[in-house]
Amino acid sequence: MKVAIANPIYDVVFKYMMEDNDVAKLMVSSIIAEDVVSLTPRPHEYTVEKVAVGGDSITVYRLDFSAMIKTPDGHKLVLIEMQKASFPADIMRFRGYLGKQYADKNNARKREDGTLEALPIYAIYFLGDELGICKTPVLKVFSSILDIGAQQIVEAKSEFIESLNHQSWIVQISCMQEPRRNELEVLLSVFDQNNRSSDNHILNVREEDFPEKYRPLIRRLKQAASVPEVKEQMTVEDEFLSYLKNYVRSEAFKVRKEMEAEIAQNLEELAKQGEEIAKQDEEIAKQGEEIAKQGEEIAKQGEELAKQGEELAKKGEELAKKDKELEALRLKLQQAGLWD
Repeated sequence: MKVAIANPIYDVVFKYMMEDNDVAKLMVSSIIAEDVVSLTPRPHEYTVEKVAVGGDSITVYRLDFSAMIKTPDGHKLVLIEMQKASFPADIMRFRGYLGKQYADKNNARKREDGTLEALPIYAIYFLGDELGICKTPVLKVFSSILDIGAQQIVEAKSEFIESLNHQSWIVQISCMQEPRRNELEVLLSVFDQNNRSSDNHILNVREEDFPEKYRPLIRRLKQAASVPEVKEQMTVEDEFLSYLKNYVRSEAFKVRKEMEAEIAQNLEELAKQGEEIAKQDEEIAKQGEEIAKQGEEIAKQGEELAKQGEELAKKGEELAKKDKELEALRLKLQQAGLWD
């Protein structure tokens, strides 16, 4: 028997679904295929990108968690960055936000010795459009350590490497299709837009198609379908997406893209000029250092000449005294008739 659930492709439904901690833990642990013991929402921010639609505004949703994961060696704490976008253009926003996560000093914890440990980051993306890798609903992207000389994968772990690289999971909502090949694809089939009814806000699914452990998710989405505020916000999102699609096709959007490309090119040129100016500044600084050294040498030579001048002046004074004494002696001799 089919049941009606709210369509989680809408941000408001996705948000409602993930606000249930048990459902959020179920979703995260299923995607990353690790045993999530606890999942704690972290203070998350909404983007500043808002577009007015019918007197209202809509804000793109992102959510961060700290997750305690049970491993064969004990437990580890990781950051879960979860974001959702309807258009591929939002990927640049993802990248900017990921950069902020790496730079945020709060995304670390103190060890017993007082040093900071950078927490690993897991990134989960829900994309409305596919990325050109068709027929693959869920992609996992992870880095491996390669011994270049031996051309072999290194199995050892490194905190340095894990702190500077992150694993990613990409859910391509538009690629959802039957048959479901594993339990994760069964779980994520709640996003399958092929199950839409005549009302795009509602998906019709068979509850018995889902394992018992996934039923809390179905119940949560059934509940969302009956919440008036959720229904109203879905309508606002429809209007916003319609506005955005029309805008993307408009001449204004093309002009804006051309201007952005021109600005990017100008910034690149300015960066090159800045590098040249920096090089010139370095040369000028070096020349200044040489001139300063030469000035120091000249100053030293001036000091030596001044000392020599002082010595010569003293000798001159002594000679002048002797000349006066000789002149006085000559006069006395003349007076005595002893000097012609």
